[in-house]
Amino acid sequence: MITSRLSSKSQTTIPQPVRKALNLKEGDELVYVIEGDRVVMMRADGDIFSNPFATFTEWDSEEDEKGYANL
Repeated sequence: MITSRLSSKSQTTIPQPVRKALNLKEGDELVYVIEGDRVVMMRADGDIFSNPFATFTEWDSEEDEKGYANL
């Protein structure tokens, strides 16, 4: 298990094995997805703001796709 400590300013350093696994470099953007009682951190691919609803996974069902397909 890899850990890091939260500072008094709510900041942390991303451990080197995590940076290497995600191929992170200075200036890269990260995406955080909350899944119940855990958070998944991923490297942002492209412009995360091009689809403002991309992080709203609760609106990403097949029913939603059908219901909003013609908007």
